[in-house]
Amino acid sequence: MYAINEKLEERAKAGRPVRVALIGLGQMGTDIVATIERMPGMSLQVVVDITEQNIRRSLATAQFNRQVSISATAKEAAAAAKNGALVATTDWKVAVGLPTVDVVIDSTGSPELGSIITLECIANRKHIIMMNVECDVTVGPLLRRRAQEAGVIYSMGAGDEPAAIMELYRMAVAMGFSVVAAGKGKNNPLDLYATPATLAEKARVRNMSANMLCEFVDGSKTAIEMAAVSNATGLIPDVRGMHGAKSTVADLQKVFCLKQDGGVLGRSGAVDFAIGVHPGVFVVVTTDSARLRDSLVQRDMGPGPNYCLFRPFHLCSIEVPLSAAQTVLYGESSGHPMDRLASECIVVAKKDLAAGEKLDGIGGFCYRVSIDTYETARNENLLPAGLAKGCVVRRAVTRDSVLTWDDVEIAGESTLLRLRREMESRTQPAMATA
Repeated sequence: MYAINEKLEERAKAGRPVRVALIGLGQMGTDIVATIERMPGMSLQVVVDITEQNIRRSLATAQFNRQVSISATAKEAAAAAKNGALVATTDWKVAVGLPTVDVVIDSTGSPELGSIITLECIANRKHIIMMNVECDVTVGPLLRRRAQEAGVIYSMGAGDEPAAIMELYRMAVAMGFSVVAAGKGKNNPLDLYATPATLAEKARVRNMSANMLCEFVDGSKTAIEMAAVSNATGLIPDVRGMHGAKSTVADLQKVFCLKQDGGVLGRSGAVDFAIGVHPGVFVVVTTDSARLRDSLVQRDMGPGPNYCLFRPFHLCSIEVPLSAAQTVLYGESSGHPMDRLASECIVVAKKDLAAGEKLDGIGGFCYRVSIDTYETARNENLLPAGLAKGCVVRRAVTRDSVLTWDDVEIAGESTLLRLRREMESRTQPAMATA
């Protein structure tokens, strides 16, 4: 057996690279293009975006130098790929159906489209790297189950915070530690009422979408990411929205621990986030072994009873190709949901909403995303954030209120909604870990 770098080098020498399709060429997708082209044993077979102009711009930014073939049909794409060209298309179905593709990376960010793409990947026996966390927290357990039944891997993307946390979590659990808390540092200042308008100038300076920046700043992305971790581990938020306590790296194990130990948690086994720690992710662990406690002191992990495993970086999309390689080379995921939800992403009004008002998307003007246990959300009939876009408000809702299914009229039937209903009919709330 070889390490992943050695396996990729072996594949490169044998002319059998891991063959990748990438759907979505925004900021993250462009990073993936640039990374794969510099990796041995990896080959980008096809890229997809909504316009040819977007595709050309992304490839130019990534300094992509191979031959590119704009292909509108499956037949054209197959011929181009056979000749060694990168297939570029505006039709994601061409990418998913291409015979030379082993694994598909979804970088679209659309929960609805993500659910459809994943179903097609499963039907075509392609592994799927789900960078679309918004889709994952809505119907991930069902999609992962279907993938498993079809013999393909459904995986988080390495480098994103959920997968980076899972790396630490898996290590801790494998060594027999008890997990007290798992979390991430908050990279942007927290403003619960931020909108694309208030962040327009900052987004321009950072050369990014104002909506995307807003999703980070208003806490939505943090809630979504930690829900993904929760649903992959069974750890749950200690309180609605999590604590989001201030901390330094040195004090993480002192803050994210039980109140009886001087921390903020009312229960062990929580997901949370830290203000003042960025970048980086952490897992706080404990052990009842006197020998291990003594050894941890010798390793400068502190006096206990809690100890912090800290990863000081996550390279986001730059690391994602490693997950694509991992699925093909080892048949493993970088993280995946359990068979049922442990946490739910819920919808909190950013402003007073009037009857008849249509909800915009995550990172918009109408609402932000928070997190609660799935059991609580189900008992209180709370609206899942992944299904909120396009819903019409039935009755007036005041700012800071959590929206329920009764507060809105669903925009219409969709694949995402159908999958959610199927998942609800097949599952009960997950039991939290201790």
